[in-house]
Amino acid sequence: MVKVPVKLVTWDEIVEWTRQLAKIIKESGYKPDVVIAIARGGYVPARLICDFLGIENLLSIQSQHWTEAAKKAEKAIIKFQYKVNLEGMKALIVDDIVDTGESVILAKKYIEENWKPKELRIAAMQWISSVAKIKPDYYAIEVKEWVWFQYPWTRLEDITQFIKRIINEELREKTTKTTKEQLKQKFREWYGIDPPQDYYEDALKLLEEQGVIELQGDQILLK
Repeated sequence: MVKVPVKLVTWDEIVEWTRQLAKIIKESGYKPDVVIAIARGGYVPARLICDFLGIENLLSIQSQHWTEAAKKAEKAIIKFQYKVNLEGMKALIVDDIVDTGESVILAKKYIEENWKPKELRIAAMQWISSVAKIKPDYYAIEVKEWVWFQYPWTRLEDITQFIKRIINEELREKTTKTTKEQLKQKFREWYGIDPPQDYYEDALKLLEEQGVIELQGDQILLK
């Protein structure tokens, strides 16, 4: 039984989904003057939306809830608060996904109160309708059962955290060492996917640098 269902997303899918999202926004008749990316996941989708809709103005705000892949912090926070004047302008918040929705809700509230746009709407590639506390104005895909979308821009970060979670929550209780192949098998069992080999090797090196493991050829010592 997979503990954390994961969808490994490709760059081609990102382009396809954002193109579809831009088409939905355009057909609605909404013409934003400025796009606001929710950092960090919204950067790439927001830039593509700007391209597909012909929008030059792009801002960002860091509203953060997930502090570790597939594990969330207790509450969303706005990091690096600042103010801009969007009075008289139509704005569009763009994020990669609306899962719990708390990051988007907080960003929307902050922007409305401090940046004061004329109108503000929300767009995301995916909306997990079964758990989200808010429905975006625009979305390309409705996801009815929770899954962790593993996007290309967090590939190494997520895989590193996924491996670390396996080590801390299962392996450490049972053993002091494993092999690369055995750990990879555990990865498949936990997440239902094979980690891309180059990212897998890079993740192991990062974990060694962090003092979590020690690599000895194909052997992995847990520290």
